[in-house]
Parts: sequence; C-alpha cells; structure tokens
Amino acid sequence: MHNFLYKLAVIKIALLFTASQCWAENNNPQVILNTEKGDIVIELFPQQAPITVDNFVKLVNEFHYDGLIFHRVIKGFMIQTGGFTFDLSRRDSPRPAIANESLNGLKNKRGSVAMARMADPDSAEAQFFINHKSNRTLNARDDKMGYAVFGQVISGMEVVDAIASVETQAVSFYRDVPVEAIRILSARLLNPEAWTALPEPKRSETLSFERPIPIR
Repeated sequence: MHNFLYKLAVIKIALLFTASQCWAENNNPQVILNTEKGDIVIELFPQQAPITVDNFVKLVNEFHYDGLIFHRVIKGFMIQTGGFTFDLSRRDSPRPAIANESLNGLKNKRGSVAMARMADPDSAEAQFFINHKSNRTLNARDDKMGYAVFGQVISGMEVVDAIASVETQAVSFYRDVPVEAIRILSARLLNPEAWTALPEPKRSETLSFERPIPIR
C-alpha cells in the first residue's frame, strides 16, 4: 500500500513538473475578469491575433471594462460585454476600430473569446463575447470573414454557465438583456511581463477634413 502511494505521489509530481514546463514554454498573457458571478480567467493568443490582443490588453489597462455589464446573454450561444453600463448607457471605446483577424485559425468553440462587431468585418472596437457552446457559423469560411477569436477561458467556465443561465428581457430596442445586471467589477492583466505592446499607429499629419474659410 505504501509503495502504491509513493508511486502515485511521484506521478503527481511528474505531472506538475510537466505542466510547469508547458506553462514556461507557452507564457501567454492572461486577464482575470472579476464579475458579480465570480472570476473568469482568459488566456490570450498574441501570436495568432496580435492586433486584437494588443487592443484588448490596452483597454484592460485603461480600465475600460471596469463596471460594464454583460448586456447580451443567450444560453447555448454566447455572453457579450464591453460596451454598456448597468443602465444601458454606452461606454464607447477610446481606441479606433481594428482589423479583423478571424483568418488566424482559431475557432469559435466553447469557452473561446472573440470580438463582437457590426456588419463591417473591420468594425470591432471593445465589445467581446465568450462562446457558451461551439459556434461554427461564426468562424471564417473561404473568403468570408468571421468573428475573430483571440483568447480562451482557462478558469471560470462555471461562471460563464451561470451568466448564460440568467433570466433575460427586452429593454427598449435591446434584446437578451439580463433582468438583473451582472457587472465586471474589474478586469486586470495577471502577468504584465508576458505582454509586449505593439506600436501605436502613427497619426496622419494632414487634416482629414476641410478647414473652414473665415468670412472677411
């Protein structure tokens, strides 16, 4: 019996060592969302989605997501956040829209994190969603752009499930709004050393509008 327990302990130590080696080799940035339903930890994939991850982390560091709610929740589909406060007042991104990176090979599977956008593929700004189930229809196909996946929930899927299960309602022209607001209390980068910011795009020195001519 003692021999068996000793061997079991050795196996556990070996597995932990292997896991730590994998973590050392794949030290991706991680963001923790502290929500009113619990914590969700997201691993980001800067190699596959460099622009999207850079935009997301910069918004996290600017505290954009703090206090925002999950404003669109559909069980068996996804939960969405990143643009509205508890009374559905908009909080627009301080950053410009980003290029669509949905052709990066990452899929909209259960627990994956992707950018929300309008009909224009390159219109994503700050809103994102967590897939509650695998949604192949959201993936890029042939020359059709999809919804760009840039991360994966690695802890807290039970929190995602809990949020996805809440009662929802229509409020004005917004649908699938939780009856009881669920806020992101804070969003923080857990390992800043794992992330390197991309250079900010240079602003054009020429005006993008015509200057008015003074009346003389």
